[in-house]
Amino acid sequence: MLVLSQYVEQLYARELLAGGTGGIGYLLKDRVLDGAQFVDAVRRVAAGGTAMDPEVIARLLNRNSGDGAVAALSLREREVLGLMAEGRSNAAIAHQLVITERAVAKHTASIFLRLGLRPSDDDNRRVLAVLAYLER
Repeated sequence: MLVLSQYVEQLYARELLAGGTGGIGYLLKDRVLDGAQFVDAVRRVAAGGTAMDPEVIARLLNRNSGDGAVAALSLREREVLGLMAEGRSNAAIAHQLVITERAVAKHTASIFLRLGLRPSDDDNRRVLAVLAYLER
C-alpha cells in the first residue's frame, strides 16, 4: 500500500507502519519531484519494501521525545535506524553515511540486540525496530 497525500496525517502513518507486513509507503505529493522518483517508490513498495518521505518520518519523530531502549543506541545506530525508517536499503544507507554495507549490517545487528529483537519467522525485526524508533 502506497499513500500519496498532501498532508502528513500522523495517525495514518503510524497505522501504516504498525501493520508490519512490508510493501508500504507514505509520500507527500509536493515532495515527489519527478516521475522516476515516484516510479522507484512504487517499485520498492511492490517488491515488499518501504518508501517513506523523510518529512513524514520527521513529523513522527518530533511527536516522540521520550527515553527508552532507543536512547541507548549510539549516534551512528540512530542514524542507521533513521534511514531504515525512511525505507532505505543497507546499500543506500551505506552510500548516504559513507560506510560499507558490512558496517551497516553490524549496526543493524547491534540495533536489534539493544532493542531486544530476536530472530523470528513471524516478525520483521527491521519494521519492529523502526516502530520502536518512532514510538520513543
